[in-house]
Amino acid sequence: MKSRWNDEDAARYVEAALEAGQSEALGLRIYTSRIIGGDPDLVLHGGGNTSVKVTSADGEALMHIKGSGWDLDTIEAPGLPAVRLAPLFEARNGPKLSDPDMVALLRASLIEADAPNPSVEALLHAFLPFAFVDHTHATAILALADQPDMRETVSRVYGERLAYVPYVMPGFDLSIVADRIYRDHPGCEGLWLENHGLFTFADDARASYELMIEFVTMAEEELARKGITLSGPQPSDGAEDTALTARLEAALTRDGSPFARGVFLDYRSTAAIREHAGKENVEAIGLRGTVTPDHVIRIKPWPMVIEAGADEAAIDAALAAYADRYRAYFTRNATRTDEPKQMLDVYPRLVLVRGKGIYALGASAKAAGIGGDLCEQATRAINAAEAYGRFTPIGEADLFDMEYWSLEQAKLKVAAQ
Repeated sequence: MKSRWNDEDAARYVEAALEAGQSEALGLRIYTSRIIGGDPDLVLHGGGNTSVKVTSADGEALMHIKGSGWDLDTIEAPGLPAVRLAPLFEARNGPKLSDPDMVALLRASLIEADAPNPSVEALLHAFLPFAFVDHTHATAILALADQPDMRETVSRVYGERLAYVPYVMPGFDLSIVADRIYRDHPGCEGLWLENHGLFTFADDARASYELMIEFVTMAEEELARKGITLSGPQPSDGAEDTALTARLEAALTRDGSPFARGVFLDYRSTAAIREHAGKENVEAIGLRGTVTPDHVIRIKPWPMVIEAGADEAAIDAALAAYADRYRAYFTRNATRTDEPKQMLDVYPRLVLVRGKGIYALGASAKAAGIGGDLCEQATRAINAAEAYGRFTPIGEADLFDMEYWSLEQAKLKVAAQ
């Protein structure tokens, strides 16, 4: 992976920030956020988050942190709302916070009351003692993070430069655990989050960003050591079966469907997707879960699989089987939660056609396109993970907790507005 840092571009962002009455640090934060967001092998569609700590004119310690509903590739100053750090530090040694209480604390700490909600990982950003903190879901990192028992491999590849964080639900719990692990490894330059992604940090914008590039490159080199070349995003070049598309659309828009008023189908057939769709055990692989936890809120826990040329009856049977499987998944997991859950619709968001390609489904072209982008990245990560060892994402219980997490559901409501 190549660094996209450019001194002249960075200077323009600093100049624009100063002209707007903002700090040089915020200008650099906007710049590096955008070059991170501009690389789909680092983050996609609202994924990842960034922050910078500054001191206000009256000496108060603040942090600009990515706000919910903003994408890094187009972020502007309003998408990096400022929060007061002092009340966040108090939470470090206080009682466990519920999700609503954590959100309330973050909102109460905002400088501007009408700013967007700070990232659910804001506390972790606050606790890390560096000016700049970057977090991504890089494709190469996911291919290795979604492997069983990777602690020793991470140690071999990165030495003491990365500290290993076992999977913990994002939010308050992850902030506390990751902070403790960082403090146990005070010389590290980043955090490796099992089944999740990567954090890097430094007191300089370029240094934090280029640590991210370096560490992702090292992951690519580890894959290459086993003969695995992880290509970048690929164009869809496989022919679409328009008759199959029409049959899918008819089946998905019947009365009672969440798509009864219309469905958008985004068809992708790339070399990587065809490789994945051609695996004999592709359905079993899909049932393991998503490549990074937050994907589940957009594409459901697993795809529906049909044969190429499936007729209307076969599609109806696949939809019925998917619904039965989803209801059983909900029933198994909802009974163990502390708060009541209302089941979401039982329709897929991805339909995989064996050996051919994948349809992403959405109530809008934007939603379908996002699903298509996510599955394009995911199939490349899964192919690499399977070639390296075994694709092993978070388990069903953790996947359910993410899908039905109130804070993640809120992101979809904001995106739909």
